[in-house]
Amino acid sequence: MHKVSVLAITKNGIIIGEKLKGLFPNWDVFAPEKLTNKNNEITWYSEGTTNKIIELFKNSNALICLFSLGAVIRLVAPHLKDKKIDPAVIVIDDKTNFVISVLSGHIGGANELTQEIAEKLNALPVITTAADVNKTIAVDLVGKEFGWKIDDETTVTKISAHMVNEESIGVYQQVGNKEWYKQLPKNVKIYDSLDELKKSNSKAHLIISDRVIDNKLSQESVIYRPESLVIGIGLHWDTTKETIKEGIEYCLDKFNLSSKSIAKLVSIKKPEDVKGLIELGEEMKIPVEYVDREELAEIITPNPSTTVKAFEGTASVSEAAAIKVSKGELIVEKQKFPPNLTVAIARKME
Repeated sequence: MHKVSVLAITKNGIIIGEKLKGLFPNWDVFAPEKLTNKNNEITWYSEGTTNKIIELFKNSNALICLFSLGAVIRLVAPHLKDKKIDPAVIVIDDKTNFVISVLSGHIGGANELTQEIAEKLNALPVITTAADVNKTIAVDLVGKEFGWKIDDETTVTKISAHMVNEESIGVYQQVGNKEWYKQLPKNVKIYDSLDELKKSNSKAHLIISDRVIDNKLSQESVIYRPESLVIGIGLHWDTTKETIKEGIEYCLDKFNLSSKSIAKLVSIKKPEDVKGLIELGEEMKIPVEYVDREELAEIITPNPSTTVKAFEGTASVSEAAAIKVSKGELIVEKQKFPPNLTVAIARKME
């Protein structure tokens, strides 16, 4: 975690805080100035603890409180917003008997951090999240380590309930890293196609795909979007952001592909970067990559163009760039948007 803050408000808590600082040197430890023991590795604060904990809660990725659970709950409760943005909160008692995961156990990483701290302190980890207690799949964490996005968060709670209740769950994976789970629970079965998944008696589904899934199936599924698509773009120096965006959206819609699975926008390296492409990458928060014309000229593509070769020094830009950067297969051949845009899409190979 980027920023972990430890808050101690008792003498025993300060001793525990010093121990944690020794175990985790990058963590910041805070304690009231009135209890100072002159340890320069601790930040001694003069304001009230009520204000301090709010400051740390808002500015930390994880907050470890070395005092009672009840007090922590009362202090942070008014500032809770959403499990996707609230920091992990952990409580350790005054004698280090227990390390308790309080808030943001899965997405915020409190459960994992609780286990790590408890092991180092020889304490008992207290984790109450159903998926962890039942040693089953945490639906909201699938693929997180690989950067997968969840298509629609509204189905997570429902599908999680089916999972922890050990009802039949079907999985279909079309793209992405296969190592997202090492051993599946007995109630989870993998299917080789969406048709098989639909015909199964599964109560709910986990679908890992870059394709658009029909509404009926998606309502009973959590759909994960690995960054598997590389968009190749052939364009002029004056092609606008709006033109590029419309071309990409047309291709995604025509070929039933999800924009959430776009990994990169790629094109030929020109003397100056095309402003419209830069702006679109920034707007979509997708990296833009350029390939030298000599490298593109070496790629075999299905739709080479003598006209493109005359202008760019390579017979293909959009198809060749997509294939080159993805190191995978072309799934959408060059789509033309006269007079100044072509788009092709390749799928990365894991």
